[in-house]
Amino acid sequence: MEPAPERHNPAASRELRIPAGDVVLHGALDLPVAAVGLVVFAHGSGSSRSSPRNLYVARRLWQAGLGTLLFDLLTPDEQALDRRGAVLRFDIGRLARRLVDVVDWLRREECVPGSRLGLFGASTGAAAALLAAARRPRLVMAVVSRGGRPDLAGAELAQVLAPTLLIVGGFDTEVIELNRLAAGQLRCEHELRIVPGATHLFEEPGTLGEVAELAAAWFLAHAEAPSGR
Repeated sequence: MEPAPERHNPAASRELRIPAGDVVLHGALDLPVAAVGLVVFAHGSGSSRSSPRNLYVARRLWQAGLGTLLFDLLTPDEQALDRRGAVLRFDIGRLARRLVDVVDWLRREECVPGSRLGLFGASTGAAAALLAAARRPRLVMAVVSRGGRPDLAGAELAQVLAPTLLIVGGFDTEVIELNRLAAGQLRCEHELRIVPGATHLFEEPGTLGEVAELAAAWFLAHAEAPSGR
């Protein structure tokens, strides 16, 4: 896998405490100079905001002029519980509600440059990202899923308006089929991109770099879209 980037590359970095329902979520907001938008990362399946894969993608987004927010959808106690039973990572309703709370908080606090907010979801976090986009159609400009489970968003997939890019590894055959099923339910602009030679975590040389390039291009291409689709 590509080496993890240095943590503090952008011009401005802030640690955030974001209220979400009855919990407080911790995250890191990084903004390059003259950021053209902000991408919120929603990870899943036992990962965390310190994931080297997400940090790698975040570095490419910084280079493209996009800010990033990496945070944990679960509290430390919930993460410990999930590591024992792997249950909470599939509680899509909980994850989506918290992501919506984060989106609303960012808008209230005016943390989104140019009112351009994108969502980058991995694994089960992709379903949460799509549900948040469906529930906040005027706030989310675009969605990217990396090795995600968009199928877990269910019937609300048809309500997503934000252009959506689904990225899956070429060897991740089961997830490819699940993404194809989800793509068939999307009514928004969408695309399924399969990265040849990649497994689920994109650990093969060059594959995560391709994910980062695809994500940056997708968010930039839709950064100028009208906010009220």
